[in-house]
Amino acid sequence: MTGDDEQHLRRAIELATASRAAGDAPFGSILVGSDGTVLAEEHNTVLSDNDITAHPELKLARWAAATLTAAEAADTTMYTSCQPCPMCTGAIDRAGLGRVVFALSNAQLDDLKPLGGFAAAPMVGPALFDEARTAVDGYY
Repeated sequence: MTGDDEQHLRRAIELATASRAAGDAPFGSILVGSDGTVLAEEHNTVLSDNDITAHPELKLARWAAATLTAAEAADTTMYTSCQPCPMCTGAIDRAGLGRVVFALSNAQLDDLKPLGGFAAAPMVGPALFDEARTAVDGYY
C-alpha cells in the first residue's frame, strides 16, 4: 500500500465513524479516480433509509455504473472500511471497478460482533435446467 492508499483508507474509516455517530452501521467507502481525485463518498444508511441494501460499497458501485464509462470505472479504486460483503462484491464486479482496498476483513468484522456473522439461508439447486436455460440461452 502507498501513502495515498493509507490516506484514502483513513477517509473511509472517518466516514464509518460518522455513520455510527449518526445512528447507522459503521461502514464508509470512497471511490477514487486514477489521478487520485475522490469521485464519490458514501456511508452506510441501512437503518436511516430502512433499506438492507444501503451499503456504501453498493451505492458507490451503482453510482459508478450509472456515471462512469467502462474505461473510467476500470481505473478506479474503492477504499472501504470493511471488506465488501458478497452482495457488494457482486455489484463492484458488475460495475467494472478496478481495485478495492479495505481495512477490516469480513472475518475480523465477525470477530467483533457478539454473535458472529449472519446465518446463511439454505439454498437448493440447481434444478429444472432445461426449463430455466430457455430464459438465458442466447442472451450473452
